[in-house]
Amino acid sequence: MPITYSQIRDTALLILSKREHSRQELEQKLKRRFPDHKEDVANLLQELADENMQNDHRFAASFLRNRLAKPYGKNRIISELRQKGIKQDSIDYAFSTEPDVDWFELAKQLKQRKFGDKVATDYKEKAKQFRYLQYRGFGFDEIHHATQDTGEE
Repeated sequence: MPITYSQIRDTALLILSKREHSRQELEQKLKRRFPDHKEDVANLLQELADENMQNDHRFAASFLRNRLAKPYGKNRIISELRQKGIKQDSIDYAFSTEPDVDWFELAKQLKQRKFGDKVATDYKEKAKQFRYLQYRGFGFDEIHHATQDTGEE
């Protein structure tokens, strides 16, 4: 039995009902499932965008909230959004929806959660904390703030 446009649309809606997806993610999933229907998939993606059922701005904002809860730093979040095919205007929109994020405090909370309140005194431990926070997407100034003695502030 041949696959119909309606079946492809139903599959897309099922995927979108579970969580927000970027256009690129949805396209990849549909093309894997329906490799012989690339034109139908392209038409459907445009249709879903026109109907606001798939929206990269909304996806980026949702993704940002999810990553802030983990917490991840701005650099990592931006990198992940770009890997998911999100354009700069959607990234800017997402960050404008969360204007009160204190990246310095977020880095400090993560450092305290992972390594405790005690300030590292030896180079090896400081380097370990620095690498961890850098991996999580925080910048040098944020990491420096997070790893300093709270009595210095």
